[in-house]
Amino acid sequence: MKILSKTFVLLAGLLLGASALGALPGTENGVTTIHLDQYGGYFAAQETLASLKPGKYKFVVANKADKVVGFQIQDNVTHKTLDMFPLDPGQTKSTIVKIGKNGFRYRCPINPTPWYEIDNIETKK
Repeated sequence: MKILSKTFVLLAGLLLGASALGALPGTENGVTTIHLDQYGGYFAAQETLASLKPGKYKFVVANKADKVVGFQIQDNVTHKTLDMFPLDPGQTKSTIVKIGKNGFRYRCPINPTPWYEIDNIETKK
């Protein structure tokens, strides 16, 4: 019985761990979509942000906080703002931006969060 119980715990852990990693972002008509949920003080990505490539990205940002928040996205090297907007509680907004080899960074400028820097943009084919 102990072996069966340990096996169940191990399998449950593996399944939960795999789902926590997030799916790969989907691409449709040349635009890759990334969903971000913003809570009070942090963002949670629904997809993995590893192995991204330069191109057009649609960021779908949902405000899960009980207050007004914002979304700001910049080029990770030049810090040029690619877009910025506020979100009311419960609101979802999206933007399409072009991401280059420099990668990108994003944050909430209203309820300051640290910059989330994504610099692992793959340029090799």
